Amino acid sequence: MANENENQVSCPIPATADLSRLTTVELSPQAQLPDYRVAMQIANTEAETRLGQYMLLSWYDRDRDFESPQHASECHQDSAVPGYVDYGIHHGATLKVDIEHGRFVFFYLAVDFS
Repeated sequence: MANENENQVSCPIPATADLSRLTTVELSPQAQLPDYRVAMQIANTEAETRLGQYMLLSWYDRDRDFESPQHASECHQDSAVPGYVDYGIHHGATLKVDIEHGRFVFFYLAVDFS
C-alpha cells in the first residue's frame, strides 16, 4: 500500500517576498518623521516623480501596527510575507517606497487615466 503522503503536493511558503519586479526606494530622512501622514506625503511625491499618475495599493505603518487593506495579514499569520506586501505584489505594484527601514512602507501602481 502506497504511503498517502507520497501523492501530496508540497507548496512551501516563501521565506521572503519576490520583489524582483518592483523598483524599491529606501528613504531615511535626517530627522525622524512625526507620523504616517508626513510619510505618506513623502511617498506620494516619490511615486508621482517616478510613475506620473499612480495608485496607492497597500501600505504599512509600524508605529500603529496598521496596514491597508485592513486585515490583509490575517490570512498570512504563519507566513513570512505580510499581507500588505502580498497584496501589493499580486495587484500589480511597480514601486515600493520604504521609509525609515520599514517604519512606513507603501506599494504603488502606475496608471494611465488618459
